[in-house]
Amino acid sequence: IERAARLAHGIVDDLMALARGEPAHAEPVTLAEVLMLAREMLPEPGAELVDEIVPSDLRLRAHVGLLARLLHALYENAIHAKAPDRPRIVTRAERTANGRVVIEVSDDGPGVPREIASSLFDPLVTARAGGTGLGLALARRIAQAHAGSIVLVDRAAPASATTGATFRIDFPAA
Repeated sequence: IERAARLAHGIVDDLMALARGEPAHAEPVTLAEVLMLAREMLPEPGAELVDEIVPSDLRLRAHVGLLARLLHALYENAIHAKAPDRPRIVTRAERTANGRVVIEVSDDGPGVPREIASSLFDPLVTARAGGTGLGLALARRIAQAHAGSIVLVDRAAPASATTGATFRIDFPAA
């Protein structure tokens, strides 16, 4: 309980700094460390989590807690979207030739409804009953505070017959 309270307090402090427009205090970190933190306290029924990280000790410049919060929001949304079934969530990441790290988080859920796809990162936009519509708005703000970005990958192309959603996150490499 004490650890969770410290974590929550830290998240609130970090979010207040973001609200004031402060840049994220980024440092070199391994993506594996961030993934472990992001996956703590995921809601039931949980998920089948698959990682395709190249190299496995991939490093990027990020505020550990904020990037973990961003990824946690994506995982949580995927779990809620497919409940009561367990989703399969694949996290892929690699360093690009231009010195960036690209992370993709894909799930096998129902996908993002077309009517909200263009406004998905706006505050209060949600397709989930009981959702606040703040998770992805916060995710976008976290990415921007790191001189990065987050986008929903368009999977409506004719060649893509799969369901689910894919989010692409771009961050500076360490």
